Amino acid sequence: MGNLGFFETLSFGPGGWGPMLLSGALMTVALSLSGFLLAAVIGGVFSWAKISGNRPVRYFADAYTTVVRGIPDLLIIYLLYFGGSQILTSLGKLFGEGQFISFPGFLAGMLAVGIAAGAQQTEVFRGAFYAIAPGELEAAKAFGMSPWVRIHRIIIPLLLRHALPGMGNVWQLVLKAAALVSVTGLAELMNKAQTGAGSTGKPFDFYCAAALLYLVISAFSGWSLRRAEVHYSRGVKR
Repeated sequence: MGNLGFFETLSFGPGGWGPMLLSGALMTVALSLSGFLLAAVIGGVFSWAKISGNRPVRYFADAYTTVVRGIPDLLIIYLLYFGGSQILTSLGKLFGEGQFISFPGFLAGMLAVGIAAGAQQTEVFRGAFYAIAPGELEAAKAFGMSPWVRIHRIIIPLLLRHALPGMGNVWQLVLKAAALVSVTGLAELMNKAQTGAGSTGKPFDFYCAAALLYLVISAFSGWSLRRAEVHYSRGVKR
């Protein structure tokens, strides 16, 4: 193994670490997508609370975005993973289980990434809603559209038109936060790179490979978001 070159070490051939890094990259994509979707749901709920909720609901939403944006993502991961493991272990003792019960790393990571990015997504959706021209909403009402039809045919398409650039930034934050989940032992890309570096004594090779894979994921997802932005901006002069 020590005599293999850079490309042989990272290849898919005998003794190569390509399959392991690829599985880590797929796990990173799965974790990031799950966290991003959860953040979108959280962002939708809390942005609605800030826009349309009564005073206590708005205060609660403000507290969520203020507190979460002021805490490092790594600390949220630790709180959910180790806090969840402690709660599960305590519950296990009530049923006669004396061993430590670990909180699932993927679930802890998805929740942590979703909660952290949800605060950013809340502000993205709120700003996008206020960017919609009031006349467009009033025209939909004047046309006799029901609330559901207005949401489905007017508000969501216009909201996405304004929100997609900000959502692209949130996606980049999610991708970077997903790398921190390696502290839970989840076999994502960063964890696999650390394992390969420790096993072969070639940290530069594996961290360079991990950086390239992150860039590929980021480039492809950025291209997809730009295509979506073009789709929802049809008919708009820029």
